[in-house]
Amino acid sequence: MYLPSFRLDGKLAVITGATKGIGRGIAHAYAESGADLLVIARTKEDLVFLKEELTPYDTNVYIVEGDVQQHKALIVSIEAVIPDRHIDIWVNNAGMNIRSKAKDVTEEEWATIVDTNMKSAFFLSQYAAHKMSQERVGKIINVSSVAGTKALRTGVVYGMTKAALIQMTKNLALEWGGDNLTVNAIGPWYFETPLTETVLQDEQYVNDILARTPLNRIGELKELAGVAVFLASEASNYMTGQTLFVDGGMSIYGF
Repeated sequence: MYLPSFRLDGKLAVITGATKGIGRGIAHAYAESGADLLVIARTKEDLVFLKEELTPYDTNVYIVEGDVQQHKALIVSIEAVIPDRHIDIWVNNAGMNIRSKAKDVTEEEWATIVDTNMKSAFFLSQYAAHKMSQERVGKIINVSSVAGTKALRTGVVYGMTKAALIQMTKNLALEWGGDNLTVNAIGPWYFETPLTETVLQDEQYVNDILARTPLNRIGELKELAGVAVFLASEASNYMTGQTLFVDGGMSIYGF
């Protein structure tokens, strides 16, 4: 049999920042692929709504209300909800941005972006790895960005955190490969999400995006979710430490 399974039946996937944008798209894709889900977000109402949305997939959906910046409290809540279940897939998707010029960035803005995008991803990955290592199997997926490799208008602190996720992915893959854990990342370009909603209303900004995108369009979330399913499935078992850029060709743009 040469075609590995892309199904996730019987697996438990944890997704941070799961109720909106990329996280919501991944949650739907995983549920459609047969996975049980533990979804994390700051707003209980959004979590309940997502759980209702996922009802047609006939999978188990656990919800945990919490902020990834408070990762210790979040871990306590997760342990209370799934005390006896193995975590097969962990997706560090929660992220945010404050678009400030470098000269105007405050220490408060810095701390909020770094704690949300980078610090939480490391310590939650650490927790996931401890859990996964007990059965010597698991997949960790970090949602980075093309901003981690390219200088963009999205802000220096955001770009720094996304670059850190790419490097973290490599180092964790190296350390944890011996426990049969894979660590990979996804690097999106522009997709229609709450995080990009404001800038995508600017016609000139969108034209500038398309000018740097060989496929000449904004991405659809299902196109990103498919990559997330691949990285979570057996099809990616011999792949670790990699960042897959889902960017319409932006990162290879030439002239």
